[in-house]
Amino acid sequence: MTHSFLLIFEAKEAGAIRCLPFFYDKLPHMNPWIPHPIRLDGDTVTLRPLEETHLNTLEAIAQDGRIWEFYPTRLDTREKFRTAFRTAFTERSRGTQYPFVIFHRREKRLIGSTRFLDLRPEHRKLEIGWTWLDPAYWGSGVNLECKLLLLTECFEKLGTIRVQLKTDETNIRSRKAIEKIGGKFEGILRNDMIRDNGTFRNSAYFSILTEEWDQAKKLLLHRRRDY
Repeated sequence: MTHSFLLIFEAKEAGAIRCLPFFYDKLPHMNPWIPHPIRLDGDTVTLRPLEETHLNTLEAIAQDGRIWEFYPTRLDTREKFRTAFRTAFTERSRGTQYPFVIFHRREKRLIGSTRFLDLRPEHRKLEIGWTWLDPAYWGSGVNLECKLLLLTECFEKLGTIRVQLKTDETNIRSRKAIEKIGGKFEGILRNDMIRDNGTFRNSAYFSILTEEWDQAKKLLLHRRRDY
């Protein structure tokens, strides 16, 4: 079995430094709110915890530049993708994020990724984001099922009182899609992020609250019947 690893530098006497390997899959999971590993099964896809063995397949999908049009950081190069991949494990170990891969059940292949982020168990809230798919599955209903699986986990198992979603202010299609699943528009956060090219991104923020979940779930189930 192969492992990804971090290099941990240990200070020794007389200024000597020893370099120790620290394997990603040995990192402790520091957020008891979300049990690890967690697997969410749908009719079309299964959401599985991100693991080191997923690197090559995801990296190949991510090379399609269309995926990153509205993201502040483009991950269609080897260096940037692998940096983001390593960071995902670090954030999971810190308990701030929980990344998934999207596995297509019928075709038995990985087709993208999504995650829980900005985990705040003390306030029972989190964000769903960093969802990206192989463009071959855009408009297929896969993203809709991912949101249904993630939101069901949030409100029916984790006991969240608020789930946040955000997107680029100019991504009108994404904004409409969030509203169609029950997301309530909260406003625009100006200069929210700095893109790779140095320009500033304004973000449109949405949320679903616990008292809105029943209606949002009905919308999701109704829309899923269209696929």
